[in-house]
Amino acid sequence: MDNWTQVSEFVLLGLSEQPQQQQLLFGVSFTLFLVGGLGNLLTILAIISDPHLHSPMYFFLGNLSLLDICFTSTTVPKMLANHLRGCTTISFSACLAQMYFFIAFATADSILLSAMAYDRYLAICRPLHYLMIMNVIRCALLVAVPWVSANLISMTHTVLMTHVTFCTNKVLHFFCDLNALLKLSCSSTQVNDMLVWVLGSSGVLIPFVCITASYMPIAMAVWRVPSVQGRCKAFSTCSSHLCVVTLFYGTIISVYFNPVSLHTSQRDIAATMMYTMVTPTLNPFIYSMRNSELKGALRKLLGGSRFAN
Repeated sequence: MDNWTQVSEFVLLGLSEQPQQQQLLFGVSFTLFLVGGLGNLLTILAIISDPHLHSPMYFFLGNLSLLDICFTSTTVPKMLANHLRGCTTISFSACLAQMYFFIAFATADSILLSAMAYDRYLAICRPLHYLMIMNVIRCALLVAVPWVSANLISMTHTVLMTHVTFCTNKVLHFFCDLNALLKLSCSSTQVNDMLVWVLGSSGVLIPFVCITASYMPIAMAVWRVPSVQGRCKAFSTCSSHLCVVTLFYGTIISVYFNPVSLHTSQRDIAATMMYTMVTPTLNPFIYSMRNSELKGALRKLLGGSRFAN
């Protein structure tokens, strides 16, 4: 039977079935979404408004903030709206659209983080050639590649999902997650499962390896700095990025790179909340707290000095 006639809509069971927990999680999710969106928006505006921040590092940071806004907007508003309306259904086409954009933004986020690691490698290990290598065209390519490749990966998963036959329409998640949908399948998902690993490797594991490869020479270069103060100053330009990388990859790898049969819904939901809500919310604060230039730009943008204190 064709899956379009079998399942016309899905029921998203949300973060919890307990009413008291639902109220608490609604408040937490709304706060994270609001604070994260505002923080990332202010970061973008600060970078645009301050000419001193028109450099490759802040160009990538601005794009990361834009991706984080798009990333959280794909899932959280629908979840909040469902809670307020008391209706947790989502149409089949809307579910596929949500899955498509979620995978696209998550993958683009991952690849962009590797581009930012490459930028830090050039800045620390090849400072004399940095501006020549990181020209406008190279920066544009390093941002365009994540967007294009992420959409191709997402399109592949989405097209394959249209051929899956579903036994039930109850999704044990708060959005249309790829693994959660595959668990509902009555048909074979061998190809889907294989591509989760193959395409996931190109969108997550390979960028993670590239980040690791970039930071090995960075660590060696920082270690060779004679003074402790000099080492701290050199490493401070990378510490924010490392914090974000640890939060993002630690949770996303635990969710998508284990066999589907070993997943538990509660663990997947908790880990997914980390990289869909918590990490995008923390990103602007991690970068601004450790970066005096960005703090100065934010202070000018807000027209006061309290923010940076």
